Amino acid sequence: MIGRQTDYPLFDLEGQEPDTFEKTLRAAGWEGRVGVNVTHPYKERAMAFVPVSDPRVRRIGSINTVLFDNGEPAAGFNTDHSGFMAAYQRRFPATPPGRVAVIGTGGVGRPIVAGLIALGATEVRVYDTDSKRAHRVAAELRDDVVAVRACDSAEEATHQVDGIVNATPVGMYHHPGLPLPESAIGRPHWVFDAVYTPIDTEFLTRAAATGATVISGYELFIYQGLHAFHHFTGQNIDETALRTALGESRAQE
Repeated sequence: MIGRQTDYPLFDLEGQEPDTFEKTLRAAGWEGRVGVNVTHPYKERAMAFVPVSDPRVRRIGSINTVLFDNGEPAAGFNTDHSGFMAAYQRRFPATPPGRVAVIGTGGVGRPIVAGLIALGATEVRVYDTDSKRAHRVAAELRDDVVAVRACDSAEEATHQVDGIVNATPVGMYHHPGLPLPESAIGRPHWVFDAVYTPIDTEFLTRAAATGATVISGYELFIYQGLHAFHHFTGQNIDETALRTALGESRAQE
């Protein structure tokens, strides 16, 4: 944004003491920062001492954006949740998700399940290699209107679905491969991959070959950042200009 100076440092907590996250978060507020973003594995821990007003985010049980007031954590948001919804609606502005399989129920899987419910999915099936976690997510996010069901295999989850979501890290540069057996992809109408490095993952490539419309995790990356900036500043970034600038940056790499 023209004329606005920003400071967005990285707080790398890898290998630090267990209570370093809480200390770092509070110190950021005392230093006078407007807010911070929180990433894996601290999104759920942040909920313990950051006020969250949105009941949907409280059900999700994790936040990735924190605002401070007078040096204290004052409000928490989940822009993975709002970012996924915006990414889906950009591609399908008037079409509900239908019956959807979500592979992975961790930090990004939970907000995506909640987003699918809010978007009007007819059914959400969740699968995770940690079966207990999948059943817990299904129980905690079950909706009065939209059925959320835990499945015991990827094949069960994806049988005759309209959409498939990869909410696992499988497919990233350092975790190559598919998040589910290729035979389980089937012929969905659409697929989304939360992974955005690379943008064109093996999962998206294989799904596109079946005729599915693909939504890259790059869209979630864009929108969670746009939404976080709005929370921090109360202002909006020109989305078209941002996409153009980021496109030029990638072209120069």
